Amino acid sequence: MTTNHTPRVVVTDVSKHFTLRHTHTAKDWVVWNLKGRPAARADDFVALHDITFTVDDGEAVALLGLNGSGKSTLLKLISGVMRTDTGSIRVRGKIAGLIEVGAGFHPDLTGRENVFLNGAILGMSEKQITEKFDEIVAFSEIEEFIDTEVKFYSSGMFLRLAFAVAVHTDPDVFLVDEILAVGDEPFQRKCLAKIRELRDAGKALVIVSHDLDMVAQLCDRGILLERGRMVADGPIEHAVATMRGER
Repeated sequence: MTTNHTPRVVVTDVSKHFTLRHTHTAKDWVVWNLKGRPAARADDFVALHDITFTVDDGEAVALLGLNGSGKSTLLKLISGVMRTDTGSIRVRGKIAGLIEVGAGFHPDLTGRENVFLNGAILGMSEKQITEKFDEIVAFSEIEEFIDTEVKFYSSGMFLRLAFAVAVHTDPDVFLVDEILAVGDEPFQRKCLAKIRELRDAGKALVIVSHDLDMVAQLCDRGILLERGRMVADGPIEHAVATMRGER
């Protein structure tokens, strides 16, 4: 479903590289420097090569590929957590999502305080957070722990609260990175239902997951990455079949 002819996300000729340093012991460093030799060798690792695609409103796109293919790096670039080395990424509207469990949460603050902190980081006003607070806490199912410092939370509790805040910010673009692997099955089903609700409301979704059954149900389209290169972009059925080695 497309509700706007202007794409919500535009990724154009994006590349990203990282410098990998191979360090040695302190003794090696001293000896090699005295001899005028480098103490570490740096390798350039290209994580993404010239990636181009768009995502429309109401479209759910899965980024698929083996570990190290560049999926999470691409999601972080779209979210603004990282910057591209070359190319550009344009996003219209508000981005929210779950790139890392508990990102933006402060361990020494309570769940209640973190809802306000995280909501503010995701662009909500204090009034908006207050209005949605009860709904956020009810969705998270951790009411009895809401005034406990989050450093005492399990990873599942972290997930519940982080997801609850993110989906209640009314984002235009929602990003998910393997986050649904954490938490029990009933809560995962509730999260998936909420993600479908966002998609049906015309939001743009970009999802990274190794759960091919889940993305086949949730997404319309699959982008297949292989060693940082985009090798396919098409219907989700074709992308999933390729990942399973059926094509």
